[in-house]
Amino acid sequence: MPYEPPPELSGLSLAEIAELAAARKLPPVAQWEPAHVDDSHMRIAADGRWFHEDGEIRRPAMVRAFAALLTRDKEGRHWLVTPSQKLSIEVEDAAFIAVDLKREGSDIAFRLNTDDLVIAGPDHPIRSHGDPDTPALYLRVRNGTEARLNRSTYAQLVEIALENEELAVTSGGASFPLVPA
Repeated sequence: MPYEPPPELSGLSLAEIAELAAARKLPPVAQWEPAHVDDSHMRIAADGRWFHEDGEIRRPAMVRAFAALLTRDKEGRHWLVTPSQKLSIEVEDAAFIAVDLKREGSDIAFRLNTDDLVIAGPDHPIRSHGDPDTPALYLRVRNGTEARLNRSTYAQLVEIALENEELAVTSGGASFPLVPA
């Protein structure tokens, strides 16, 4: 069955975004503990492009399938996990890129470069990293992985924060400062 990306965020309500996110059937990678551990020879560049042995993976459906198998351990290492193997994958910055957002009320939803939809909140916090002059913003996605907000999405989020004359946003009942501590 061919993959159909979700509609544009601007045309969806937050309830529809939540339904689409919940409907995505992801493999239970957190439950798998394969004995075989190796290297995938894959890399996710800081700009979100995926590579295998220095050749770019250009098929979005393949990237989306691999992304569903991603996890990040407590030491910050990324892995592609299947029931039979756990393969390391080099990640230059974050596993995903947040490429768009939509705010409805006090909730904020993000679209990732893999077409995943994530609503910020206690389970998907926004984290500010770097220094106050050049912060980078990250959104927790799943299994320890994060998405870095691209420049336009970062700017949209800052606009939301400035409406309240604070450098913080609220979503899912949680508040997230946009300036590193």
